[in-house]
Amino acid sequence: MKKKYPLIEIKGLSYRYDKENVLENVNLEIERGTFLAVVGPNGSGKSTLLKLILGLLKPQKGEIRMFGKDISQFRERQKIGFVSQKANSFNSGFPATVFEVVSSGLTKKMGLFRFMKRADREKVDLSISAVGMEKFADRNIGELSGGQQQRVFIARALVSEPELLVLDEPTVGVDAKSVQSFYELLGKLNKDKGLTLLMVTHDIGAVSDKVTTVACLNKELFFHGSTREFEEQKMEDLSGIYGHGVRVLSHDHHNGKNGEDIK
Repeated sequence: MKKKYPLIEIKGLSYRYDKENVLENVNLEIERGTFLAVVGPNGSGKSTLLKLILGLLKPQKGEIRMFGKDISQFRERQKIGFVSQKANSFNSGFPATVFEVVSSGLTKKMGLFRFMKRADREKVDLSISAVGMEKFADRNIGELSGGQQQRVFIARALVSEPELLVLDEPTVGVDAKSVQSFYELLGKLNKDKGLTLLMVTHDIGAVSDKVTTVACLNKELFFHGSTREFEEQKMEDLSGIYGHGVRVLSHDHHNGKNGEDIK
């Protein structure tokens, strides 16, 4: 039986660059099985929060616990899969097949120069199938669309069998037609496989029926609750957080909702 503790527990977290505060007294818990979207305007501290969670920055004030351990003592990084912005994380012109790209996600477990065993190849095949890209396994990554490439990058993150998948602005470089199917994929991974997801995005429209909880950040944590509770927030409150008029959009095109302006 898995231990009953939040996968991520943040208490009194503050961080500053030079003299500028970018995070102020943030308290946040992420439970197992959650699909959390962290939303907020540009410069709200989302990227800094992500770097702190991933261990790329050290907390200056406050506490972060990962899988029940203080982050300074946390060594099981294989439990975390990470998908960054496609445009900044991978050279799509690199001559590698989908299978090769996904198999690179096993480097930490296999070692850089070890040959793949049969079990490793099966893991790669399963990860590719999990994101619906099995027909493209031998295709060069550069021949795929932006949406297809992001599916491959998710498969690369999944192949090490993480318990937490972190995504940083995952729809950057993804065409509008592919965004809905991309969120459906994330929702399926969360609902059917029980994978915990943390998605950082500036797009309020990402808060669809696929997301279970929302954290709204602008240096301080202004809101943390269910998607429904977030959608029920007063429009003027959200506008104040963002500092300008924004538009809440649903990516669920089947329900006929076109969104609501915040003025």
